[in-house]
Amino acid sequence: MRKFLKYFVRGVVLLAIVLAAVAFWQREKITRLMAVNSLFSQEKIVNNFSHMDSMFLTRPLARGDGEVSPLPIGTAVKLPQPVEDWIKARSVTSIVVLKDGNIVAEDYFLETKADDLRISWSVAKSFLSALFGIVMAEGKISSLDDPVTKYAPSLVGSAYDGATIRNVLNMASGVRFNEDYLDFNSDINRMGRVLALGWSMDGFAAGLTERQNTAGKTWQYVSIDTHVIGMVIRGATGQSVADLLEEKIIKPMGMKSAPYYLTDGEGVAFVLGGLNVTTRDYARFGQMFMDGGRWNGQQIVPEDWVNLSTRATAPTLPDHIGYGYQWWVPQGAVDGEYMARGIYGQYIYVNRAKSVVIATTAADKRFREAGVSQQNVEIFRAIAEGV
Repeated sequence: MRKFLKYFVRGVVLLAIVLAAVAFWQREKITRLMAVNSLFSQEKIVNNFSHMDSMFLTRPLARGDGEVSPLPIGTAVKLPQPVEDWIKARSVTSIVVLKDGNIVAEDYFLETKADDLRISWSVAKSFLSALFGIVMAEGKISSLDDPVTKYAPSLVGSAYDGATIRNVLNMASGVRFNEDYLDFNSDINRMGRVLALGWSMDGFAAGLTERQNTAGKTWQYVSIDTHVIGMVIRGATGQSVADLLEEKIIKPMGMKSAPYYLTDGEGVAFVLGGLNVTTRDYARFGQMFMDGGRWNGQQIVPEDWVNLSTRATAPTLPDHIGYGYQWWVPQGAVDGEYMARGIYGQYIYVNRAKSVVIATTAADKRFREAGVSQQNVEIFRAIAEGV
């Protein structure tokens, strides 16, 4: 018995040593996984959204050596009380309002600062759409009706086999994907763990095998569709999305601060939501689209792509918010009214008729509640009307 206990104790000690060694070896992955689990906690969410590089693998994007592009200060306007109330209710962390390309309102809340690189979440999708338009105009991609597998052959045999680029840009891929952030086992949360653990996003996309609908038939918001667009861009050009975005958009725009992408373990940019940019630079991007893809006298995004991608072309249900090529079109939108939108209250709102761009960031834990999205649009419209 004493001998058994002796060997048992030795075994326990050895197991503890092995577990400790594994924990030390995998400490970065464990830290990132823990960060994912507490990313949206009430006491951490605001700070986390300004410091994503402290928790995830990242890829910095050089802004280049050029001068910061001008963003003139216009005549300041005081935002009306309903906007002030909305800012508090929606946990808004920053707002920049441009009128005719001039800053007419700017403020930061909940201890955030102007130079914070705030996580874009799905606002990043609209940046990728802009890059896609550039790549297509350069002749690297033949047609929106090409199958995605032409440029991303690893998707052959997956649920994406048979979907066209147009289908995926429209979020009409037909792929079965659970986007419920409150369900631990949902596809979107499984994808988050893939990112945290440094696994492959390409592998995750290729591993999706179930279809919910025929490609192109119905609209369903599927975030991994955007990653597939990134795969198409990489396959068509032989370059990384990060390198291309740096070369084609970030440097030519003369952004104030160098952004960064979250990445997976293979260094692939988390293009569907991992771009981190200052609020002023989000506003610059919106103004560039407002001006038909031009910025500082240079055509950055082809004007026809700006117009095409921001039209409601997706097969959404009647009386539903519209969707284009990775841009949202509000219900009842006037011509040239559209927005980039991300979870927890990230927006770039463009209203060409009013010559207004609004960039906001937030940490709104109630962003999915009924009526919140429409209330946000109504506030943006009220601001546009008032300035």
